[in-house]
Amino acid sequence: MKNMSKLKSLLICLFSATILIGCQEDEPSLKALLVPSNLIVSTDISEDGSGNVTFTASSDNAISYKFIFSDGTSKVAPNGIVTKRFTKTGFNTYLVSVVAFGTGGISTSTTLEVEVRSDFNDDEAVQLLTGGSSKKWYLDVKEVGHLGVGGTLPDFADQYWFAGFYNAQPDEKCGDPVSDCFCDDELTFTLNANGILTYEQDNKGATFFNGAHSAAGGGSGSGSDLCLDFDTSGTSTINLAPATSNLPEGESRGTVMNFSNDAFMMYYVGSSEYEILSITDSTLYVRVLDALNPVLAWYLKFTTTAPGSEPEPDGSAFATLVWEDDFNTDGAPNAANWTYDLGAGGWGNGEAQTYTSNPSNVIVENGVLKITAKKEGSGYTSARLKSENLQEFTYGKVEVRAKLPSVAGTWPAIWTLGANFDTVGWPNCGEMDIMEQTGADKNRVLSTLHYPGNFAGNGPSGSTSLTTSTTDFHTYTMEWTAEEIKFYVDDKSVHNQVVNDADKPFNSDFFFIMNIAMGGTLGGTIDPNFTEDTMEIDYIKVYQ
Repeated sequence: MKNMSKLKSLLICLFSATILIGCQEDEPSLKALLVPSNLIVSTDISEDGSGNVTFTASSDNAISYKFIFSDGTSKVAPNGIVTKRFTKTGFNTYLVSVVAFGTGGISTSTTLEVEVRSDFNDDEAVQLLTGGSSKKWYLDVKEVGHLGVGGTLPDFADQYWFAGFYNAQPDEKCGDPVSDCFCDDELTFTLNANGILTYEQDNKGATFFNGAHSAAGGGSGSGSDLCLDFDTSGTSTINLAPATSNLPEGESRGTVMNFSNDAFMMYYVGSSEYEILSITDSTLYVRVLDALNPVLAWYLKFTTTAPGSEPEPDGSAFATLVWEDDFNTDGAPNAANWTYDLGAGGWGNGEAQTYTSNPSNVIVENGVLKITAKKEGSGYTSARLKSENLQEFTYGKVEVRAKLPSVAGTWPAIWTLGANFDTVGWPNCGEMDIMEQTGADKNRVLSTLHYPGNFAGNGPSGSTSLTTSTTDFHTYTMEWTAEEIKFYVDDKSVHNQVVNDADKPFNSDFFFIMNIAMGGTLGGTIDPNFTEDTMEIDYIKVYQ
């Protein structure tokens, strides 16, 4: 029908010439055949050592441009302007191909050389990723937050550097046919003979897709996350670059991995640029922006321990029992171990209780320490024990066996503060929460860290389901070294929340605190029928 229409138009033009009315058909097909010409590419090479080069391409009859770089990456720019960061340290020459596309897909190309100076390097990250040759990494399925999501600037200015919206619980994605393919991938980082960092992903035949991105793997592009057959074979080159996310100090290593060939790390969100938040010889924590919804940042945790071979808490590293209180002597708590915080107000948390040292609020009976919160007239009383200036420790494994109160509004906590609290204040002293429980959810327990840049509601936190927390005793454990801090409940990982280092306040003496607050930030609404409830502690032990 289209060809017949063109023929009819031509005949009308021929037979109507005597009428002196010009007859002309639009010429989209002719325009589509025009070849881009006079392709010119200019460069603006940064001289500050950042490695940035801005390319500007122009051409007659071009509607878009593609820039192809020698590291395997490429960028498309309809306006002909792109900026590329070259990260190989020192002065290096790179080949860049520029393709100008016309309306019909016909193209013209040119190749140029640029010499760029880059002062950026992260040799330590390369060594940790590869072990100096080649190293395999796996999803850290036993850790809270092995997959997480949070907001980004400027949309979520108060929570753009951590997974504040969602954190996967240990093994949450494994065993479910919808997401099980997420748990068995192998990622291999290699430092080849030429000093180039490369990457390969073995996805065992299926890839876990974010639902909004599933069209890239043959899905609908909407709905829930799912596993799809998707080939991830092939080698990708990784260029390291300085991070530009402006995360708070201490929240990122400041290094970004740029993967060639559209490679990605296990969970597909359409991006090939991953910021390293932290890395050790055996742990890797990264952040990646969602390509379709850039107000979201996804978080992934990896380990060098293969699935199914995760270690239990490493008791061998903490072989010596250096202190304990087993609460076997009835009466007041041992004055050589414990003193009290006294008074009301909750120290800024809006709590409703007044802390006392009365036997009705704190006593040792029948081999357990009992901290009891009570309704007293129009208010509440409770107790807060602390070992400040009595029992203080740097590093070790801490075990506390406890049973928690069950009534809504009670906020039990077993935690620590830096011994320099009186001089530097909070959060500069640091805080490690071995166990907390909200007043609203008695089937879950939390462990959290607070330190400068990560405090109040922004403290990195993990949680785990514990439906018998108020009916049975459970063991809450913290393993604390100069390298990392880990938390467990009954030997099950809650989270490996932080890589410790010299810049954090977790490298000096801390003291213990045990208490029940009422209401406040985590206690929430107090049951109007509340009369009293108790937290029982069987023992507390420190191994080094």
